[in-house]
Amino acid sequence: MNVYKSKKRWKWALMLIGLCIISASLWYTNRLVRQVALEEEKNLIIWADAIRHRAELVQSTEKFFQQLQIEERAKVEILALSMRRLATADINEDLSFYSNIISNNTTIPVIQTDKYRKIIGARNVDFDVDTVKYLDGALLEEFSVYEPVEISTFGIVNYIFYKDSKHFTQLRDYLESLITDFFAEIAINSASVPVVITDSTMKTIIATGNIPQEQRSDTAFMLKMVEKMNTSETKIAFSLGEETNYIFYRESPLLFRLKIFPVMQLLVLLLFIAISYFLFSTARRSEQNQVWAGLAKETAHQLGTPLSSIMAWVEILKMKDENEIADEIDKDVKRLEVITKRFSKIGSEPNPVMSNIPFVVEEAINYLKKRTSDKVSFTVNKPDYEVIAPLCVDLFEWVIENLCKNAIDAMNGKGSIVINITDDTKNVCIDVVDTGKGISRSMQQNIFNPGVTSKKRGWGLGLSLAKRIIESFHNGKIFVKSSIINKGTTFRIILPK
Repeated sequence: MNVYKSKKRWKWALMLIGLCIISASLWYTNRLVRQVALEEEKNLIIWADAIRHRAELVQSTEKFFQQLQIEERAKVEILALSMRRLATADINEDLSFYSNIISNNTTIPVIQTDKYRKIIGARNVDFDVDTVKYLDGALLEEFSVYEPVEISTFGIVNYIFYKDSKHFTQLRDYLESLITDFFAEIAINSASVPVVITDSTMKTIIATGNIPQEQRSDTAFMLKMVEKMNTSETKIAFSLGEETNYIFYRESPLLFRLKIFPVMQLLVLLLFIAISYFLFSTARRSEQNQVWAGLAKETAHQLGTPLSSIMAWVEILKMKDENEIADEIDKDVKRLEVITKRFSKIGSEPNPVMSNIPFVVEEAINYLKKRTSDKVSFTVNKPDYEVIAPLCVDLFEWVIENLCKNAIDAMNGKGSIVINITDDTKNVCIDVVDTGKGISRSMQQNIFNPGVTSKKRGWGLGLSLAKRIIESFHNGKIFVKSSIINKGTTFRIILPK
């Protein structure tokens, strides 16, 4: 099996295997990401339900405290009513009921004053009534949370000031702690998702969680984030008292990174494949160049020895007056010298000189005409002026000869070869047109690869050498411009001026 000739099939097979491996890897990674996303979604649903239930609990507790507050106010009013009744009752009236109401108040701090805020009496307070005579300053502020209850008896107006009982204060502190813990538990959540808590306007941020400090400190950024997170799927509304608050959340950074991981994985794989392909291709081309150079130098060296011997025999023939034979041998010797120069130049650095391209082409064609059947006609169409470009003349003639010899083989030794030379300000175009059997479209892509040939004999190196000479030594291009089966082929050479 010729691996080189079937390398295209190998490339497609390896590419298909690579695509299968990449697809399997991406499929498995996406599957893992979907599983993580589903697990996170479950955790979010559980977390959101827990928040709703906790909010309902906090709201119920808040309502309970509001009810306690109303009841304490009612107790104070009953206490004031009892005190008023005691002050206005007859001497013989049974007032034990009202006395019991007043004496049973062991929790609500109460201060009774006259209209000048002079303290008349106090109960369940933390200060000494004998030393504090007036309700003013910080003490007045402490007992002014609620409106005082007015007691009017016989035209004398007194006031009862009160504040929350110690038990109620402790319970209220517990409620505030409960609300604080509620916000903290939302911000530091077990689902590890970014969370923002706002008021009812969605403009004031109450708390945040799982958001970097530099982002939290940027108010504009946070409000923009809230705007993006403001969807029914990522927003939880809850009430604490009369105000409605909102919890906004989104997927965790880990899940986001996992989602983009397959894309990054694919990009890294493609980059790795591209770099590997570039390195291997460069190494392969470098190796091919070294092989070409070594082969060319060795060929030139091997030709040198018999050439020296033949030249000596030519001189002997001339000395024996065999001039006609000597002249013909001398021509072939000169031709061998040209071939030796060509191989020598392929194995060395290019040294192009400014040359007249139509003249070089005609020289190559004139050499071929004498060694080709009369059934093949040659035509060179050129401008009326010199077309100057840098050339390695010996090598460029070799390219023209190779193209013409291939054309002659394609025409089976019968047909016409037309060479059209045109130019513009930057480039020179040489088209070699034949009337041969043409080249199939599938073969056109590989025609310049070493070893590719349609002949039964030959190594398939002629066009590969031509491509190397034009591209590596002249910085030009050579390609099949057009080809029609059984009608002919046109090769185009483009050389920079």
